[in-house]
Amino acid sequence: MAPPLLFLKEIALTFGGTPLLESADLSISAGERLCLVGRNGSGKSTLLKIAAGLVEPDHGERFVQPGTTIRYLPQEPDLSGYPTTLAYVEAGLTSGDENYRALYLLEALGLNGTEDPAKLSGGEARRAALARVLAPEPDVLMLDEPTNHLDLPAIEWLEAELASLKSALVLISHDRRFLSNLSRATLWLDRGVTRRLDQGFAAFEDWRDTIFEEEERERHKLDRQIVREEHWVRYGVTARRKRNVRRMRELANLRQKRRDNRAVTGDVKLVAAEADTLGAMVIEAKKISKSYGERAIVSELSLRILRGDRLGIVGANGTGKTTLINLLTGKLPPDAGHVRLGVNLAMVTLEQKRDSLDPNATLAETLTGGSGDKVVVNGEPRHVVSYMKDFLFPPEQARTPVSVLSGGERARLLLAVALASPSNLLVLDEPTNDLDLETLDLLEDMLGDYAGTLLVVSHDRDFLDRVATAVLVSEGKGRWLEYAGGYSDMVRQRGTGIEARTSTSRPLNTGKGKTPTAASQPVPETKRKLSFKEKHALETIPARMEALERDIKKLRDVLADATLFTRDRPRFDKVHETLARAEQELAASEEQWLALELLREELEGPA
Repeated sequence: MAPPLLFLKEIALTFGGTPLLESADLSISAGERLCLVGRNGSGKSTLLKIAAGLVEPDHGERFVQPGTTIRYLPQEPDLSGYPTTLAYVEAGLTSGDENYRALYLLEALGLNGTEDPAKLSGGEARRAALARVLAPEPDVLMLDEPTNHLDLPAIEWLEAELASLKSALVLISHDRRFLSNLSRATLWLDRGVTRRLDQGFAAFEDWRDTIFEEEERERHKLDRQIVREEHWVRYGVTARRKRNVRRMRELANLRQKRRDNRAVTGDVKLVAAEADTLGAMVIEAKKISKSYGERAIVSELSLRILRGDRLGIVGANGTGKTTLINLLTGKLPPDAGHVRLGVNLAMVTLEQKRDSLDPNATLAETLTGGSGDKVVVNGEPRHVVSYMKDFLFPPEQARTPVSVLSGGERARLLLAVALASPSNLLVLDEPTNDLDLETLDLLEDMLGDYAGTLLVVSHDRDFLDRVATAVLVSEGKGRWLEYAGGYSDMVRQRGTGIEARTSTSRPLNTGKGKTPTAASQPVPETKRKLSFKEKHALETIPARMEALERDIKKLRDVLADATLFTRDRPRFDKVHETLARAEQELAASEEQWLALELLREELEGPA
């Protein structure tokens, strides 16, 4: 096996209190593809900074092979002090590097090199920083959340570019698909210690769960052993006359071992407060249009969103996804057409930019609205510290200002604020940013159990596959088309992923051949058709209604027995409840079928 280009051994670091890193190792050889995973706050970014030589550990060894070039992408790159993006990228080159790669990579990432770094958006700054670390083609490339603020075309381009490099990679990312496609080994940082799996991220979660199960069994054995020793100390015959010093010392050691055994960090408890049930129709948009100058954002879009739908909205940055959300939720009036919202609509929005968070407010003030120490969740008051613990915030953080929270902590705080408010419509704009994988799992589970309707804007392909039942895609020139299923289903139906929005810069090349621009290959005007899900519902609902009508008739016949109430009250109550549910389901089915039939006639004409 080739010697490592870089390795860390027994790295330890403490920032006061519990050690962040206790005995962390990292080894990366030429051409290796390694992903670094762990909970938010576990020290992944710190370990990467130590590997890059930017942070000095309290203890441990760092070795880099002489002549090895290392490039590191931080979560929040600093572009200050440079007149243009090209100057920023070129400053990262060394004497032996090819200068042409700086402009090539900037153009490939949708920039032209003349941009003022002080005026860049978060996504543009990330693209410039990626160009800077990729340009030298280093021996070791370390990337901390490289997909943050990138849209789907940029993420897919970055995947193809990294796959083609000879550089060794160390990746930190919350994007499962990105990690699965690129990694060949996994380093898990957990409770200050690293464990290595010589397989890619796709095998990580099963391996991690097996380790947790083994640890739980060992803890159970240790607890039982402590109980046995304590019983001997208190009730043993010998113990009544004279303490056995050796047995007492062993008990003390067991107790110390139990204290030292750092337990797995608890899970976030995600439960959405639910409002009154909506009718079957949640949002109906009819031929809505919106333009800014000559640029069409939405053009004659007709869309029905029914109760329980999970609609993903995807497109390149700049296609107007947030504008579309604002149109559909009534926050922004359309230039033409109209939007009708369902009755009893209780909407909660999770914003991408987190502008709603006051940086000067404390964590407790943000959750309580600045009054008292209670948070009302599902109509029940809870102490703010208790609610904080559900989202993994320790009590001592109650008075911590929002401004000093990490990106992951601010993401969890926004979730805590949003989920405390009663809702039957959740609008999530990039909800996966900065969330660790475990919290993402729980968010997906919560959304799966959520009884309301979901609108989600996301660039996370795996998240969309797990959550969305339909995907609305920007096809350019203000046209949006709906596809049944998640992101992968959309790609199969559409035949391609999401193209970059055309601009003066060259388009992103995803590595799957040349990406056609709107000018070279215009998207054909495709008439909106019933989705597979809508067609299936239209065909199956009548049979379900007939079955419900038969059930209702039988139940009414049972209740027609005038003696049933006095003879068998429990059965009467049960039949009455079943009848009420069946009648409610029949009414909802009739309303759904009518809405779908009206849609079919609108799209296809009378049958």
